[in-house]
Amino acid sequence: MPAVLPGKPQAKLQAISVGRWQGQRIITYIAGNALVVLTGPQTLAQTLYDDSGEQFEAASFDERSGKIAVCSRRVVHIYDPQEDAGSSWRWSLHGSIRDATNLDRLTSLSWGVSGELLVGGSCLCMYSTEQSVVSIWTKPLANPVKLASFSDDATLIASTGHYDKLVKIWRRLSFSLSDAQFDFAYLPHPATVTGCIWRKGSHAQHAGNGNNILYTTCADQIFRVWTAANAHSLQTLDLCAQIDLRECIQPRYIPRQATLGRRYVFIIDSEDFRVALEKAAGRRDDDRHLKDVIDHLAEVASYSPDICVVLNDDGHMSAWGVVDTGKRSQIVSNVFNIAHVDGFKLSFLRDASVQDDYVQIHTFCDSGSDLGLTLLTHYFDGRIEWLEADLDSLFDPSSTAKRLQSLSVWSGHTLPVDKIIRSVSGRTLVSRSLRGECMVWKQQRGPEGSKVELHSEIREPEPIHKLCIIEDLHLVILLVADTISVWDIRTRKAVQLTRQNYTLHGQPLCLIVLPQVMSTKGCVHVAVISSEMKGIAWEVRAPGLCDPVQGIRDYDARVLSEFSRFTLHSGSDLAFVVAVDPAGSDPTISGFLDTFARDVVIAYTHSGSLHSWTAKVDIENRSVDWLLRSTIDTGLARPSLASGSSIRKAALVNSDRVGLTIWDTREAQLEFQDDFGEQIRDLDWTSTPDNQSVLAVGFAHHVRLLAQLRYDYLDAGPAWTTVRDINLSHLTPFSFGDSVWMSQGDLLVGAGNQLFVADGKLDTAESLVTDLRLSGHAKPHLVDLFTVVSRLNGTLPVFHPQFVFQCILRGKTVLAQRILVALHHRLKFYTEGEDIDSFLGLRPEEFLQGDTRQPALSNGLRLSYADLQDNADSDTVVTEALAASLNDKLTKVAIPQLTSHEQFLLADIVECVATVEMHRRSLDDNASRFLLFFRQQHLRNSRRHSTPPPHIPWREIAWAYHSDSQDILIDLVSRQHPAGVQWEHARESGIFMWIKDPLALRKQFEVIARNRYTSTDEKNPVDCSLFYLALRKKNILLGLWRMASWNPEQRATQRLLGNDFTEARWRTAALKNAYVLLGRHRYEYAAAFFLLADSAKDAVSICIERLGDLQLGIAIARVYEGDDGPILRELLEEHILPQASAEGNRWLATWAFWMLNRRDMAVRALISPIHTLLERVESPGLQAKLYLADDPALVTLYEHLRGQTLQTLRGASKVSLKLEWDFVIHTARLYDRMSCDLLALDLVRNWEFLRRPEGKAQQSFDIDKMRDPRAMLRRRSSLVVADLPPPTPPPPPASMSSPTNGAVPPELRTGIGVGADGGKHPPHPPPSVFQEPDANSLLAEFGY
Repeated sequence: MPAVLPGKPQAKLQAISVGRWQGQRIITYIAGNALVVLTGPQTLAQTLYDDSGEQFEAASFDERSGKIAVCSRRVVHIYDPQEDAGSSWRWSLHGSIRDATNLDRLTSLSWGVSGELLVGGSCLCMYSTEQSVVSIWTKPLANPVKLASFSDDATLIASTGHYDKLVKIWRRLSFSLSDAQFDFAYLPHPATVTGCIWRKGSHAQHAGNGNNILYTTCADQIFRVWTAANAHSLQTLDLCAQIDLRECIQPRYIPRQATLGRRYVFIIDSEDFRVALEKAAGRRDDDRHLKDVIDHLAEVASYSPDICVVLNDDGHMSAWGVVDTGKRSQIVSNVFNIAHVDGFKLSFLRDASVQDDYVQIHTFCDSGSDLGLTLLTHYFDGRIEWLEADLDSLFDPSSTAKRLQSLSVWSGHTLPVDKIIRSVSGRTLVSRSLRGECMVWKQQRGPEGSKVELHSEIREPEPIHKLCIIEDLHLVILLVADTISVWDIRTRKAVQLTRQNYTLHGQPLCLIVLPQVMSTKGCVHVAVISSEMKGIAWEVRAPGLCDPVQGIRDYDARVLSEFSRFTLHSGSDLAFVVAVDPAGSDPTISGFLDTFARDVVIAYTHSGSLHSWTAKVDIENRSVDWLLRSTIDTGLARPSLASGSSIRKAALVNSDRVGLTIWDTREAQLEFQDDFGEQIRDLDWTSTPDNQSVLAVGFAHHVRLLAQLRYDYLDAGPAWTTVRDINLSHLTPFSFGDSVWMSQGDLLVGAGNQLFVADGKLDTAESLVTDLRLSGHAKPHLVDLFTVVSRLNGTLPVFHPQFVFQCILRGKTVLAQRILVALHHRLKFYTEGEDIDSFLGLRPEEFLQGDTRQPALSNGLRLSYADLQDNADSDTVVTEALAASLNDKLTKVAIPQLTSHEQFLLADIVECVATVEMHRRSLDDNASRFLLFFRQQHLRNSRRHSTPPPHIPWREIAWAYHSDSQDILIDLVSRQHPAGVQWEHARESGIFMWIKDPLALRKQFEVIARNRYTSTDEKNPVDCSLFYLALRKKNILLGLWRMASWNPEQRATQRLLGNDFTEARWRTAALKNAYVLLGRHRYEYAAAFFLLADSAKDAVSICIERLGDLQLGIAIARVYEGDDGPILRELLEEHILPQASAEGNRWLATWAFWMLNRRDMAVRALISPIHTLLERVESPGLQAKLYLADDPALVTLYEHLRGQTLQTLRGASKVSLKLEWDFVIHTARLYDRMSCDLLALDLVRNWEFLRRPEGKAQQSFDIDKMRDPRAMLRRRSSLVVADLPPPTPPPPPASMSSPTNGAVPPELRTGIGVGADGGKHPPHPPPSVFQEPDANSLLAEFGY
């Protein structure tokens, strides 16, 4: 349960009520219009609010019934306990008392017997609350009541008014509900009565004997004891003893400075004294000195006295025993001294005002608790402190360093919290309410966790617009109306140092502390930015010295001075400007204003553009320099809320306040998008020490903590996850006002007038934490939030499935196998509890080397005799035997650095790598990548049992499409389905997307048709009609219908299929049947009839739009009319490419461009934004900006394709060097975000840029003008296919044409020229551009 600041207790004499009920200690107190119910130092049971908003005056808890009464000035509310789930209790409204005549200026409540309630104000009223609220007795008073209370047996009532010197004792004469009668007597006092309290009568020796004892105090500082008088006396109570509070404390030394002479007194009930003594005796068996103290206290306890404790401001305490007059024969007097001790320190305020300089102390000790004697201290300055003491230490006359231990301090606001601001470090906070109530808090960390203590209070009568905290200078800056003020918060009551007027165009939106170039002692700069993007910067200097008693006595008059004015950009569409959450960043920055500086503010517009800014203070020129760091078009119109982090993260809430997006502002990349279904109220950022981000999303009654995750391209997993949900709806009915992060991952939440502190600990029982296998913590049931987030984002061990996966995609298959072999060797000798080296003993430079394995040739030729041998070095490859052994270890051994799910993934990868290794000599790298991940998905689908299985991603389709080993791939894919490949299996593997050979494509499609027909026992021709008609094999389908005699549609279908569909009337008949089938929702069969009518476009449209099967539509178009047909071209241009642009799917886009024979565009689509390559430019959607659209494997495909053909080289030449540079750096950052730092280092270390002509380094150029385009490649290759279309020859010169008939001269036809002398010239030399030979020629490497 989070720690709580329940609210500022009212400075009222009856603000607190303490009792014990159902074996549980109940503490109630009033705070503003809230009634707070607690059961322990940090245990808030419930908060009850008065909807009228009137502040409460008194509260009383009934130990007999568990009822709670609370009153405002004119209304009394009564709450009944109701048992909640488990052993907890909840209070609900039983009834309210409203009596305009008798209930006025209420100040006091007291419970009697049988649910009777005494209400004191301008009248004394008594009510019965057993069933319904019934008035029993009313007595108007001349002086309104200040205090009124029942005795324990409810036979007497003691009351006193404001400034009264008399205590009126009302004696009950009748207990009738219809005719209650009282008489009264006076107890005279020489000065104003300040307090009166009845002795508790719950213990046996006082119960029911009518021996009521009253304790009173008055302004003469005399403590008086009143007891029951003789039955024949006219007085109800007689004075039997008194204690002079001044004289009872005599300091042992002369004080250094004059004291105020104030005395404080409280009573320890004899029963509580006995229980506390028993607890102390059980803990002090071996301490001789304390044993003597306990023996002395045991002798005192034998008289069953109440203990009167008197103390002063200096910590001197005197304890006196007060015994019942009925037992006074046992001792000389009924008042005797017990102890006089020093060091009894309470946290009194030195600078408290007269109204705040008052303390009430309530004591109790519960036998069933481990706690000692509890002193619940109510300071009228707005605090309640829970103090704990062992009785022997409390009354030990020797010097003791610490007699009291503070377990909790309850404070807070009187009015609902509106805003909470934090300092950069998060250790100082300021909370404010709607009416200017402003509190300064300090975070304190101890062995029990984090606490928030009230440090100072700012009393600003005007509404506060903006504020900021300068923690190092102990200052708070406020913007109020058109003034700025500086407050010193070193004292309990903050002191205003200066207030200045200012003028600014627009409404002030943001007040920030500017980052300093270096830590300038005693000088800080703050700035305000308006809605017109105008700003003012001020220089703030440190104030002077501060004395804890005398306050501020010297300060620099120039504590605040205007530094400069500035303008950002036009704010015409500006929605808001907010300061970024510092997220633990250093307030100082480097001396450079560049993209590496941290963000200072973010601005967002109504159209959804997000801008982030950084700033630097120029001391010499007295100016503030601003730099626009990033601009993101989020596509969210009229965002309602935004928050930014100084480490380049931003969160944006849509106009409905239910949808959240999280952006990486450095890369303009969307990382998270979700619709929570409830309104978002607040966003707050923090970060771990290693700059991993955590976002708190506040809703009405709970806060959800989202932590960033590694980018996961293996499972397309989310980049953010919920690590904790803080739900406080059972503690307070108020909705959340604001929340803010403190240091060390603690979160402060304001709800109503209360503040809740959720410490940065997570329960290890939660599934997320349990799966991380964290250990070694001091508290095994708790784990630090930052530890969990760091584990979720820390650098991956090299055997992590994500790292192995990316190694294979990067072309480092040999490295991946060496990692798995090294892991197998390590697990052979692994015992539980040992650490596993994250590098497995591999040297870092091994990860930066290229893959040395020679690739296989597509035609099956081997490069050398050694390559024909079996794997001689079996220790460096993953064989089937090694894979089986390693997977056996992975199922039995829990690897500390991996979760259970990650171990399952690693086991799948091991099995797939072994499968690929079996066929390595027949597969090229692209085929190996496809087979590896196809096999992995097949294993997952076999365990998932999903229907239908998801198709393989377009990334794997691209690998297979660009493979030269497709024949072997087709065979391997077919072997995965021994019962026959169905269309669902083909769609799962994407086979009809990546087969390039038209004959193989038709062959496999016919296999699908045949298997579709034989998949059922009845062999229904309807099932395979679409496939055979796509193959234009109507006669085969007609033959199948002849055998389907059981089908009621046989005769009509057979008769229809027997016609000649080249004729228009039969095509029309087929179309009519197709539309009828559409109306019956038989979409696949309708598509077949569209094919029969030679309307392939409609058939493809039905497959895509009605069946939702894009692959089926593409396959039909390819089979029906080939890859050069107009339907496929239109489908690619009008549907596939726009879809790829909207989704940001570069894999789909490059495949589509390659199918269109636009190989140059296929290469550019891997780097450039897709929408910029299309004729119809449409802004991409949010999905296109998601981080999954930027797969780091794109760099591998780009590197592979750009040197394949002259077209791809031309496409690469259109990419500017800056764009390629940004692409490589962005990919390296993606590797870093995946925690694959070694792969990021390998990429930037080994990347080779294309050579570019002189002067073209920063722009694109035309390779058609180059003599040899292969010169762009740093590694010359002769296997560059010349696929550029031949250039159009220029028209011949006029002089070359015949003046008669324009015939081409013979020399131009033969290539041999005739000179002027009639001799023949040699033929023209061949073209300068090298003509590429056939790739299959073995002479190619010799350059012929």
